Amino acid sequence: MSSLSDPVISINGLGGKTSERLNQIGIYSLENLLFHLPNRYQDKTQITPLSAAKVDDEILVELSIDRLEEVPTRQRQLLCYLSDNNNQKLLIRFFHFNQYQKQAFVRGEYIQCFGEIKIGRSGLEMHHPEYRLISQEQTPLLDSTLTPVYPLTAGITQNKIKLWVGHALETLRATVINDYFERIAKTTMPNLKDSLYLLHHPRKGEDLTSISNFKHIAQQRLIIEELAAHQLNLLLIKARRKTQKSSIFSIHDNLPNQLMESLDFRLTSAQLRCIGEINQDMSSPQPMLRLLQGDVGSGKTIVAVFTLLQAVGNNFQTAIMAPTEILAQQHLQSFTSYLDHLGIKVAFLSGSQNTEERRMQINLIASGKAQIVIGTHALFQESVSFNNLGLVIIDEQHKFGVHQRLSLVQKAKKVPHQLVMTATPIPRSLTMSAYADLDTSVIDELPPGRQKIETIALSNNRRDEVVERIKKVCTEGKQIYWVCTLIEESEELRAESAEKTYSYLSKKLEGIKVVMIHGRLNKVEKEIIIQDFANGKINVLVATTVIEVGLNVLNASLMIVENAERLGLAQLHQLRGRVGRGSEKSVCVLMYQSPLSDSAKQRLDILRHSNDGFVIAQKDLELRGPGEVLGTQQTGIADMKIASIVRDAYLLKQAGYYASQMLEAGDKDQHSLINRWIDSDKSHYANA
Repeated sequence: MSSLSDPVISINGLGGKTSERLNQIGIYSLENLLFHLPNRYQDKTQITPLSAAKVDDEILVELSIDRLEEVPTRQRQLLCYLSDNNNQKLLIRFFHFNQYQKQAFVRGEYIQCFGEIKIGRSGLEMHHPEYRLISQEQTPLLDSTLTPVYPLTAGITQNKIKLWVGHALETLRATVINDYFERIAKTTMPNLKDSLYLLHHPRKGEDLTSISNFKHIAQQRLIIEELAAHQLNLLLIKARRKTQKSSIFSIHDNLPNQLMESLDFRLTSAQLRCIGEINQDMSSPQPMLRLLQGDVGSGKTIVAVFTLLQAVGNNFQTAIMAPTEILAQQHLQSFTSYLDHLGIKVAFLSGSQNTEERRMQINLIASGKAQIVIGTHALFQESVSFNNLGLVIIDEQHKFGVHQRLSLVQKAKKVPHQLVMTATPIPRSLTMSAYADLDTSVIDELPPGRQKIETIALSNNRRDEVVERIKKVCTEGKQIYWVCTLIEESEELRAESAEKTYSYLSKKLEGIKVVMIHGRLNKVEKEIIIQDFANGKINVLVATTVIEVGLNVLNASLMIVENAERLGLAQLHQLRGRVGRGSEKSVCVLMYQSPLSDSAKQRLDILRHSNDGFVIAQKDLELRGPGEVLGTQQTGIADMKIASIVRDAYLLKQAGYYASQMLEAGDKDQHSLINRWIDSDKSHYANA
């Protein structure tokens, strides 16, 4: 007898190659087939008379064959002329056909056809319809339920997947399924079996509109369960972490007070609140894992500095990890400027260091002389050994994989405290779902004196006007970023290259210092350029998106982004955040190449009308979906089986309630639910 845990290869007639193809789309077992749900349905439950046929509708007709014609055009076509009892006509057109089909279509035979109605030169047409020759005793297309249409992969047909899903449904019928969720939902929703049967084969008269909008009660039942399973998974990880032991930090005021006195600005109440929440975590025996999020320029870096001072005060080392060398270099400069006068030693590790530089830094880290260690992925390497690692600060967390974070955490003798920072504000729905295992602190106010950045959109053919604006800004002693999306010219992408723009601006801006920076320059070259720009020696910095995060030049008041239509909302907002960091009025010019797509128009309009990173992040989530907003390394949330964080955000609170109820269940029930919805290769790591 079949079991839902049986591999798909156990299905009669399904071979090894087909099994591999199904594995590629996440179908390994019969249970996976059950949750491979249709993405739409076809209505073959009734015969539609031609008199009621509407163009663009998919309908089932039953007609007689009048005649057959092969058209000898450049691409041969087979035309089959059909009619009904009222002499209404329909032409079915085949662009690909064989001799068997030609011979099968016999005048006077009755045929059922299902397809989309089109309008041709001489009336109604269907192109390559699904058909059955009824008078030749082929199985009719007329069905008692709506016909599911499944997502496919290469080499898999609709007929085959329907057959295999049918086998899985028969197995489900004979299986007692663990449905703890039904026990806690009681009678408020249909049970799991009924929901699956209905969604694979909705009955005639079922509300197709609610199904197509994912509002049907059977879909909501599965959506809530899937969202609850993801939240439960993360809550269990969080609970497991709370059972681990970390070093208890005594909260000292000495170093923080010295730093506070040296600052030429006052911390906002939001920054002070976040520092308090972090200190409370680190003074506990459980390891902290806290997400610090805030808008561009909200001051996350200084909060991180106050955090690491507590590690220093307790004789622990801090590792600060950044995804790019430019951002790591920027952290080195900013952290050192805050820490130098406090006598705190900072080490730096990156992939571009020479052997001698690297050896010296590794020795400083291993001996414990380096209290703060800033670096890129180089921190993960086996040769890097910490003397007493107690705190890990990760910038741009979503750009690191779980394995990478885990390898750094394992370099500590005890589980270290972790502070995860992101410069991309995260919508609440994503925070609840993707980061439910993290405690969250939000810096929800900007430092006083910040002016709103004026954002304007201009066509690329108005570039000469922008050059005149640059000249005016330079005479006022201010600096400019000009961002290009490619390093080299590409006809295909129609994007102006940094090299071409640099050449153009150098000629147009005589007497104005124009310099180019991009990822292909070596470390020393990039450092010199960044330092010169920070010191005001460069007027215009032509850059690729390497400057997206990290650079903090108060004197920069104009940002030009070329081919802005090619970038996402979050990235454009990050780039815009490089200006407006002082008290002066700043402008961001989004230059675009016409014609603009509808989505590009939407993105540019959103940026023109809003400077609020959280509003922009929500819009970005709606336009692009969670996969791209979270980054390629984040797993699980973006490719759920039926739920969508964007579409189903209104169900998250209900799912959270059921997830908290599931915490009371036994391990078997919990893991049954989690394994049903989350593939084993997408599971999270409790220590990461």
